[in-house]
Amino acid sequence: MNKKLVAALSGGAALMLALTGCSDDDQGKKNDDWAKKFCDPAQAQFKRIQDANAAMQSADAGNMESKKVQQTDSQAFGQISGAYAELAKALDQAGPPPVDGGDKSQKDAVQELNSLSKGYADLKKKVDGLDTKDKLKFADGLRTLSNGINKLNEQSEAAFRKLEAGDVGKAMARQKGCQAQKSGASKGPSVKPSAAS
Repeated sequence: MNKKLVAALSGGAALMLALTGCSDDDQGKKNDDWAKKFCDPAQAQFKRIQDANAAMQSADAGNMESKKVQQTDSQAFGQISGAYAELAKALDQAGPPPVDGGDKSQKDAVQELNSLSKGYADLKKKVDGLDTKDKLKFADGLRTLSNGINKLNEQSEAAFRKLEAGDVGKAMARQKGCQAQKSGASKGPSVKPSAAS
């Protein structure tokens, strides 16, 4: 599996962590309270995604046989799928952020997280079906999966941008649970797969 594929995998997490804000207002405490409701339970899920990516990077670091790479990737995809499902639950339980349009932003982001969860579950099935006996076919299969991951991450960007806009994003950035994995987040969905595996 190529390193750029692994980098693409954490794009969804990077979207949650690339938090920026535009202005301050008097709702600071409400925003902080809301962000804490989401970020505290989210921290464990960000770690699951980071750990899954680390496992795939380890599989890619050496000359691991295709079957072992397949098993590692399959387990990681399952782990990432579960993490996104749990992030959707955490966001649903946090309720809408206390801003104009917060209800729609939250619903859109929950839908996208659930979509990412389903997408990674589908990728797990696909990687399980790859032919590991033929290295070239296996590498081609991984490249196809990389394209699928990029598409999944691109679909979620708009909803996260709305959720993370302005003071809500600033509040999320102040929460330990949303900061913890920043150093482990990669470049995200702009990464394109390379020809080598």
